[in-house]
Formats: sequence, C-alpha cells, structure tokens
Amino acid sequence: MSADQKALKGGEFLISETSFQNVFTPEEWNEEQTMMAQTCKDFLAAEVLPILDRIDSQEEGLMPSLLDKAGALGLLGVSIPETYGGFGADFNTSLLINEATGGGHSFAVALAAHTGIGTLPIMYYGNKAQKEKYLPKLSTGELKASYCLTEPGSGSDANSGKTQAVLSADGKHYVINGQKMWITNGGFAEIFVVFAKIENDETLSAFIVEKGFGGITLNPEEHKMGIKGSSTRQVFFNDCKVPVENLLGERQGGFKIALNILNIGRIKLAGATLGAAKKVVGQGVVYANERNQFGRAIAKYGAIKHKIGEQAIKVFALETALYRCGQAIDDWTNKLLAEGMEPEQAKLKGVEQFAIEAALLKVYGSETLDYVVDEGVQIYGGMGFSADAPMDRSYRDSRINRIFEGTNEINRMLMVDMMLRRAMKGELDLMTPAMAVAKELMSVPDFGDDDTALFAAEKKQLKNFKKAVLMTAGSAVQKLMATLNKEQEIIMNMANMMIDVYVAESLMLRVEKMVSAKGEAACAVHIAAMKTFFFDAADRINVAGKNAICSFAEGDEARMLFMGLKRFTKVDPINTKESRRTVAQKLIDENKYCL
Repeated sequence: MSADQKALKGGEFLISETSFQNVFTPEEWNEEQTMMAQTCKDFLAAEVLPILDRIDSQEEGLMPSLLDKAGALGLLGVSIPETYGGFGADFNTSLLINEATGGGHSFAVALAAHTGIGTLPIMYYGNKAQKEKYLPKLSTGELKASYCLTEPGSGSDANSGKTQAVLSADGKHYVINGQKMWITNGGFAEIFVVFAKIENDETLSAFIVEKGFGGITLNPEEHKMGIKGSSTRQVFFNDCKVPVENLLGERQGGFKIALNILNIGRIKLAGATLGAAKKVVGQGVVYANERNQFGRAIAKYGAIKHKIGEQAIKVFALETALYRCGQAIDDWTNKLLAEGMEPEQAKLKGVEQFAIEAALLKVYGSETLDYVVDEGVQIYGGMGFSADAPMDRSYRDSRINRIFEGTNEINRMLMVDMMLRRAMKGELDLMTPAMAVAKELMSVPDFGDDDTALFAAEKKQLKNFKKAVLMTAGSAVQKLMATLNKEQEIIMNMANMMIDVYVAESLMLRVEKMVSAKGEAACAVHIAAMKTFFFDAADRINVAGKNAICSFAEGDEARMLFMGLKRFTKVDPINTKESRRTVAQKLIDENKYCL
C-alpha cells in the first residue's frame, strides 16, 4: 500500500467508506499467481478427479501418495518461507491455491489440513530449531501433519479439553494422556499438533508430537456422510513421552495458538468452498446445455436460467469478498512489517486484525457452496440423485463445511462479539455513527437527488444498509446491555445483516473497478449480478432486522425502529428475472463458469 493510503481495520467496513482503488480484485492476479493456480487445477485433473471412487474407498496408501506428488510440485509449501523450502507466498496467493484445489473433494480436505492447521502452528509459533527440523519435511510431504484439538467433551468450547501433560521426574519429557476425535489425516500423519493442559493449568498448551514417540493408538476410520476419502480417526495418547523441547510456543499459550490458527482456517475454508462451487456451477451448465427435454436443451428454460444465474451471482460475490479480505490481510501485514515487526508476528497479527471478516467469509462461503450444490442436484434432476453422477459426491462433501472451523452458528456469534468488543476497547468507533443514525430517525427522510455518478443509487443503498445494522445493533445493545450475549437469535440476525453489507460493498467496489478499466458495456453481466444482489440483500437485511427488533422492542420504540428499517432498506425496483437471465446466458454461451 502507498504511504498515503488508509488501511482499514478489521470490522471498519461497517462504519467507513472504501474506494474501489484501494481494493484488490481477481482481475489483478499476475502471471505467476495464475500459473500456480493452473498447476493445482492440472494436478487435480490428472491425479485426483479420475480416481475419486478409489480415494473415497480409502485405498491403503493412496492419499499419502497423492500428498507426496503434491509436495513434489511444491503445492505443500506455498505459505512456508523459502528458508525452509517453501515458496513464501503472500496470504492472498495462498487463498488462491485453496480455491484452485477446492474442487478436489476429500483430497482437498487432506491437503488443507496438512498445509493449514497441521503446518501453520509450527510455522508461526515454532522456535528456530523446531522450524528447521519440521518445516522442510512438511513442505515436501516427507512428513504429513494433523491437528489434535477436539475431544469428545470439547468441541466449540475448546479450552475445556481434558487431555493432560505432566512433566517427567527428570524434567526431560512431558507425558501426555488423553483422547482426541475427528482428527483429519489421523490415519497416516507422522506429526500431530496436540493441545493439552500441563498439570493443573487452566489454559491449554500446544505440543509437536511425532508418531514415533510411541504411546499413540488410533481408532478405526470414522464412517462419514461425506468427504469419505479423508482419514478421520480418534487418537489416543497413553503415556506418550514428548521431549520438553517440543512444547510449541509458551506454556498455556495453546488456546491463543488454536484461536489464531482457526482464524486462518476459516478464511482458507472459504477459498476452498469457492473452488468447489465454481466446479459445480460449471458442471451444471454443461449438463443443462446437453440435456434435452420437450425438444430443446433445458438451459433454454427460464427456471433453469434462474438457478444458474443465482448460483453464479452468489459465487461471484463470494470470490469478490474473499480476495478483498485476503489483500486487506496482506496490506495490514505489510504495514506491520514496515513498522519493524517480526515477519511471523506480522502475519499472525494481519489475520487476527481481520478475524471478523474471516468468520463472516467462512459462513458465507460454506452456505454459498451448500446452495450451489443443492441447486446443482436439481439441475441434474433424477441424475442428480444418482451416485453415478457428480452431484451426489459434491452434495455430501459440502455439508461438513458449515461445521468445520467452528460451526456457522458459533462464527455468527463471534462476528458480532468481536465487533462489540473492539468497540468497547475503543478500537472501533461504533458509537458515533450509531448515535448519528438514531438522530437521523427523528429527521425528515432523504428523498435523494439527481446524482448521476456511477452506481450512485447503490452507494446510497449501501450507506443505508450500514445504517440499518447500526440502528438495530445499537438499539439492541442499549436495551439488553449485558444480557445480549444470551440472546443468540438476535446476535445471529445482526450477523446476517453484517454479512450482506460486507459482500454487497465488496461487489460494488469490484464492479466499479472493472467498469473504470473496461467501460459499462463490457461489464454488463457483472453490473447485472451486482444490482440483483443489492436488490435481494435489501429484503434479507429488512427481514433480519425486523426479527431482531421484534425480539427486544415493542410499542412506540418498535414502530420507530420499523420506520427506520423500512427507510434504510428501500431500493428501486429492477427486473431481476432479466438480470439473472443476463448472467445465466453468459455462462450458458461459454458452457462454463466464466465470471
């Protein structure tokens, strides 16, 4: 970022305006990044997609061999510094790789678990000796990694885990005892990042545990609804002796490690869902062009065009918001580096700064993919329900993403909680704009003007969407105060409003940037997608706001808030049938996802 460019903080999208010149859009990938993504897609096409049934049957040694091949191409070391044998790519590039491999079903899960939650704790929190010992072999795939946090009694409440580490009498080892479950890559991993409490500590610590240390046993593979080829096992530690030098980070620092790695995992999961969604949309378009009923291809029928158009709009919106956030993380990281912060710390702080957006994107990405695969089944019709057609596996594999990396319910509550905590700490000034909105409710409505600037209507709508969130959230906080955290339904309503605001703004900024470069005529399809999203977002924000308001206000207070909500979610009518058809026709003509 240039020195005079203001770097927005995480969560600040709700109260600040952003210029399209200050955001990254996918049209700006450079040649090297594009080639890296294509390498991933070529690898899937050659090595993974032809053998999905073999992968799902968990053929002995198959998944580790695929990871070895990926390691030989450098796909396991994208984020690892060059010093340790990796590429040292920036964060947004790592998201692109997650997208490019996201259509790989169970392989994508194994790859992401190894390169993400399995490797990153060592990369970010390991000391020099630990990095030198493990990162080069993790980069090549010589060592496969897994992450052991969840236990039978501790899922979302991770710090309640019972696994214990006790220092040996000679002070040379920690002896770990406990049980972990839902451990991805558990069946073949040589490295386990294990979270346990040392003796009577209240907070978790983290350890790098090698399978060769002994004292580790595995339950049989879990039978799962989807991602059947992903190794998922319970892992038992029975007097597992771990050298004291394998403590990862500080004692009782494990919970912080887990939270920060989950922040990274959430946004990277959104990248994977994007890749999977693009693949499914493309398959549906090809099928719709090939399948004939009543004498013509089903792609020519309005009902199918509606499905394809809406799928494409959601995927285009996800892509836009994802890489806007990825670049914001890189920009913030670079800002901290310029201030003298150590690289690993700067990268962690960069992601931590945008933890709100990471949770938001995890929710939006996983729910977009679920929508896309559901409509994919419907486009295929009876064949969609057949295990011999591709939608069966996509449908089943998608469902885990709303549970991975913290359930979507937890992530919605985290979004709002983090936003309010930052406001209470003075990191975000939500109070001033919220009070301004409250004052505006008592004034004469603004009926608009003749502003002819590009997307003037959408810019006004976006400001009003933000006012709707500030009004609803501000009133809820004022009314409920300390009891708001018990009102989970209201919090999730507020989160849904925030999601639509962030995604709508991201869409508008991307399309505005595209138009500034190519002109309106060349961007007609993208403009149609953006305007349709805005039109529908207004209704979603209105409904979420009304549900929240009805939960805490009544009488004159409720009537006043309803009036404000109606004012702030008012949009001019557009022909969404035609705009969706415009988007769909672009895909149908090119016979692929092409936005």
